[in-house]
Amino acid sequence: MLELGLKVLLSYLVGALNGALIVGKFAGGVDIRKLGSGNAGGTNALRTQGVWFALPVMLIDVGKGFLPPWLLPMLVLPLVPLDPEVSRTWLTLACAGGAVVGHCYPVWFDFKGGKGAATAIGALLGIAPSLTLPALVVWCLVVTTTGYVGLATMLAAAVLPVWAALTGLPEHRELFWFLVALALFIVYTHRGNIQRLRAGQENRLEKAMLWRRPR
Repeated sequence: MLELGLKVLLSYLVGALNGALIVGKFAGGVDIRKLGSGNAGGTNALRTQGVWFALPVMLIDVGKGFLPPWLLPMLVLPLVPLDPEVSRTWLTLACAGGAVVGHCYPVWFDFKGGKGAATAIGALLGIAPSLTLPALVVWCLVVTTTGYVGLATMLAAAVLPVWAALTGLPEHRELFWFLVALALFIVYTHRGNIQRLRAGQENRLEKAMLWRRPR
């Protein structure tokens, strides 16, 4: 259990290295939590600072989601041997979850982070890369038709457990329940988007839309 607890903690701490806030410190002290939607994530970084600011933000946020589940489960830490009673599958999923939670509630930045989308993508790349394809297809379809990035992210997350159940890829129940939990968590972190959608106040990314409304 020491191995499990320590590696999940390390995953959380890696996830808590928020890309937008790190890049902001090197870009003249920009704190995007005080700009736009106030969210320290890639979408707000893109809207408020542009693509050259948002690109390294996304790379950091995806990378920190990928690294813990890909590296930590089989890594032998100093004085902490691999525990034969700990399932490597569950440990991998727990490390992925720890990184996503760390991104959303970073201890380094007053527990005010992003909404977890980019870090979740990285985690999926570390666990089951093939799952990123249906998520990306749904995300692109929703963004290009509606312009709502938050809605696209929620639907992309929601399709993952459905896709895993229908395709049986992989055949592990653990992954299915992880994807269910991940989808619910992503919806929770986007609850503000849901409120704005219901109120008709959600911002659109109109540049990404194939059919734009006339002004």
